[in-house]
Amino acid sequence: MLDLPTPAMRKWLGIAFAVIVVDHLTKWWVSSTLDYQELIPVLPFFSLVLVHNTGAAFSFLADAGGWQRWFFIAVGVVATVIIVRLLKRHAHEPRLAFSLALVLGGALGNVVDRVVLGHVVDFLYFHYRGFAWPAFNVADSAISVGAALLIWDSLRGKPAAAGQP
Repeated sequence: MLDLPTPAMRKWLGIAFAVIVVDHLTKWWVSSTLDYQELIPVLPFFSLVLVHNTGAAFSFLADAGGWQRWFFIAVGVVATVIIVRLLKRHAHEPRLAFSLALVLGGALGNVVDRVVLGHVVDFLYFHYRGFAWPAFNVADSAISVGAALLIWDSLRGKPAAAGQP
């Protein structure tokens, strides 16, 4: 029998869905506005650029020959199953659940790109003088913020239950 999501779980899945929607709307806009590798300066340290990443973060395994597409799809699907289970278990812990929802939305946003396009669309490019951060997207940002919040949450620890020292 299929368990329907609780109201708390629906809230976190809604946040993950919102990340996916914003991620794909921005990717669609950039893909329909810029030519491939076209660079549009926005600020002295920030530009928009349309690039396609067949690898993982920082283009890891981008030149691996094609097998990495299916590998990263599989990793994303496994991560999704694990995160949904964690969300179900921790839906009433707002800091943890919000962090997991961000990671879930970001992971699924990039999985959709890999399934549909065979690559991930990246377009946010930060640079300063000789330093340049690899281009990334909204999904990557959600994953990074979610992961940072997970680390922060784990370092803060759980509040003591009422009546305990």
